[in-house]
Amino acid sequence: MAKFGGVATLRRVTPGVYNPTTGTVSESISDITVRGVLEDINLREVNDLIQAGDKRLLIAAADTAAPPTTADRVIIAGRTLQVIQVRTIEQDNEPITYELILRD
Repeated sequence: MAKFGGVATLRRVTPGVYNPTTGTVSESISDITVRGVLEDINLREVNDLIQAGDKRLLIAAADTAAPPTTADRVIIAGRTLQVIQVRTIEQDNEPITYELILRD
């Protein structure tokens, strides 16, 4: 990833406190810079969850302290993408990479 991957920002989003006056929940945001390989979704992979136009980002598990979740966002070249799905690729029960399916 370090050699061929591009720079992306993994934005960790955790829900905060509910404000009854505005009816909204605040968010706590922390950004982590990661390197990853970005590619388009193959049309054969399109199903009920994955849509044409989605992207796949492969990042090293060592770059993050905790696994990404679908509440997180990824920022690539100024575009903010929503994490639709997270797949963990393991070796000997240890995560080595995370495959993130992203959508505009």
